[in-house]
Amino acid sequence: MVTVRDKVDLLVVGSGAAGSVFAAEASAAGKQVLVLEAGPARTPKDLVSSQLWARRHKWGGAHVEEEGDHRVGHNFNAGWGTGGSTMHHYGVWPRLHENDFHTFTEHGQGLDWPFQYAELRPYYDRIQDAIGLSGDATQERWRPPGAAYSMPPVPVFGQGRLLAEGFSRLEMHTAPLPLAINTIPYRGRPACLYDGWCDAGCPIGALGNAQTVFLAQAVKSGAVIRHEATVTRLLTSANGRRIEGVEYHSADGVLHRQYAEVVVLAAFTVQNARLLLASANSHHPQGLANHSGLVGRYLMTHPTVSLYGMFEAETQPGLGPTGGQLINQDGYDNKRAVKDAYGSFQWIIANAVKPNGLLGIANNRADIYGPQLKPFLQRAVNHLGVMTLVAEDLALPENRVELSSNRDAFGVPLARAVHNLAKPSAALVVHALEQGRAVFDAAGAREQWRGPQAGMHILGGTVMGVDPAKSVTNSYGQSHEIDNLYIAGPGLFPGSGAVNPTFTIHALALRAAEHLLRHWP
Repeated sequence: MVTVRDKVDLLVVGSGAAGSVFAAEASAAGKQVLVLEAGPARTPKDLVSSQLWARRHKWGGAHVEEEGDHRVGHNFNAGWGTGGSTMHHYGVWPRLHENDFHTFTEHGQGLDWPFQYAELRPYYDRIQDAIGLSGDATQERWRPPGAAYSMPPVPVFGQGRLLAEGFSRLEMHTAPLPLAINTIPYRGRPACLYDGWCDAGCPIGALGNAQTVFLAQAVKSGAVIRHEATVTRLLTSANGRRIEGVEYHSADGVLHRQYAEVVVLAAFTVQNARLLLASANSHHPQGLANHSGLVGRYLMTHPTVSLYGMFEAETQPGLGPTGGQLINQDGYDNKRAVKDAYGSFQWIIANAVKPNGLLGIANNRADIYGPQLKPFLQRAVNHLGVMTLVAEDLALPENRVELSSNRDAFGVPLARAVHNLAKPSAALVVHALEQGRAVFDAAGAREQWRGPQAGMHILGGTVMGVDPAKSVTNSYGQSHEIDNLYIAGPGLFPGSGAVNPTFTIHALALRAAEHLLRHWP
């Protein structure tokens, strides 16, 4: 039996960064908005500053199969519940650089974006004002044009000062890290306490996530969020030319059919592609929005490695934001700085590490076991330094999301994410790590080591573009094939750049939401 719901103007699938912006903009314009979120409802009062509790913000839905030599880490990167992955993101918000938008034209690598940085700049500025960013644009000598930050940067604690000295001794520059974290009260939200619990959702609301900003605005304007609503199929009209709505299952197992004038698919990279592919019908035998055959293709992640060092001086590693205190992007715009390598990279410097997080760091040291563990922890809790590499990934069609032969509890094929790291990207990581080790040496580290290489962020799979034969959507995330279907989130990215994507996700969603409202079907 199917429960049919009353039709709404706008149906948004997913309550994270992109979905929350669409919901806020459309509800403020007077549209009847419904947000379907697969995960549970949470309020700021539900949040707990605990790394164990923070795991509840990670993906809790259908299993995602992963293959390849450099997996994207879906369960780590995806979110679950109110606010999606913004609830465990670290609030690191740099902008893409101007040369990130035309890598194929300039270097013959990857894909070009369908517009230049200048097109996105005003949306970056408006999102920056709405969220409130801390930083110092005058010190970011590599930063593309844009408005000054809304508030001063976060303080620099012991490990940040030590590592900055290391960069300086190598004639490299550091600047305050741009963060969606309040350093002063901003629009009713308090300043940060610098206690390093960013990935627990920030119980006090100092971190700008979907829950505290755009979802709050949307609900105030009349939007409804329906939680524990797992969308399993997108429904098209009889002729296949329009989206009519979705089918979803509620927590009690009941199947619902929800109709809407417009559907925005904002369920994050892998699940967006999965739903499009799993919604195939006679008019769209390869899946919705997939006449090009590119749904799921060009899957990307950011190769990331954390470097660690032990110092003589006290470093206060537990203080400050989880994301870090400083940034280095020297050489970002030279994507061919090293033979056989390609891409940009950045260093996120002085990540806060809580004492119980040191156990995970100790696991990276094969020489620390048994009675050696306790002395290591006693040293690290006061003398550890950390910085994290974020590197560019190439957009390759063979890296993809596809449907598995296995199915979830509702009978929908599982997603399989396949990702291998291109040789030029692997060479870039090797070069960057050599530089990072030199920084720790210059900073006076008594010992240093690295963590495992992993995927940070997930992008691509529903790339935007000008040519319908070479992309899934236009520059607004509007399907080339179905006018009232919009796709939102990092899956639209034709290239990864080497910066954290959340700022860009918001800016793209704001631009797309305005386009939708100007051209309402």
